[in-house]
Amino acid sequence: MTIELDFEKSVEENASLHFERAKKAKKKLTGLKIAIEHTKELISSIESKPSEKAKPVKKKKQQWFHSLHWFFSSDNFLVIGGRSAKGNEQLVKKHLEEGDYFLHADIPGGSVCIIKAERQEIPETTFNEAAQFAAVFSKAWKQSLPAIDVYAVPPEQVSKKAPSGTSLGTGSFMIYGKRKWFRKTPLKIIVGLNKKGELMGAPPSVFAGNNCAVEIVHGKKEAGGIAKQIVSTLKKRSKEQLTISLDEVIRAIPAENVAVAER
Repeated sequence: MTIELDFEKSVEENASLHFERAKKAKKKLTGLKIAIEHTKELISSIESKPSEKAKPVKKKKQQWFHSLHWFFSSDNFLVIGGRSAKGNEQLVKKHLEEGDYFLHADIPGGSVCIIKAERQEIPETTFNEAAQFAAVFSKAWKQSLPAIDVYAVPPEQVSKKAPSGTSLGTGSFMIYGKRKWFRKTPLKIIVGLNKKGELMGAPPSVFAGNNCAVEIVHGKKEAGGIAKQIVSTLKKRSKEQLTISLDEVIRAIPAENVAVAER
């Protein structure tokens, strides 16, 4: 330790000067110690408080029909459609039950649609909406047809038994008996959120008065090409924070020749 002395001062004066400096330094040291202890207490109090984590996003409960084309009609009947020939086959085999109705557009190729009756009488509103759904998810959309005929039959008129000497491929069925026809059914679909906050594609009447929806029209893009645009539009129109995946959108609209309607 080095001590500087002022030779112009006496020994007593030098001693007094350094004594005063030592007293000041001691006071600063005491204040520093107090500040350190205060800081430690502050850190400790912060660490003891439960951290405010971001609220976890609730995972949507997946239903068996969410992997298919589907919607709930204005009368709250579930309507489901296959997404491939194999899907059509499995849909009829596993889910077409007594009281339900089978629908298909009057054109080769397309989704088999089923109205799930759940032991209730199916209203005409639901029949018409399901017919539009079947029309949209048929080859008629790919051909940009404005409308097409659609028929509906009960389960007992749907068969895998082909006429003698012929066979039926995967997803194809024989229809016997009288059909319920929906002539010149328009190909119109809107994708949006239902009352449960689920994303679905459905006829316009289902989304009447619902602003959180987007109309899909004939275009030149594939579903994946407009999915982001749809998600962005829905998020802007919704009053709540939405969590929508691109896969949900793609399942809700035709696979190709699509566009978002200008508003």
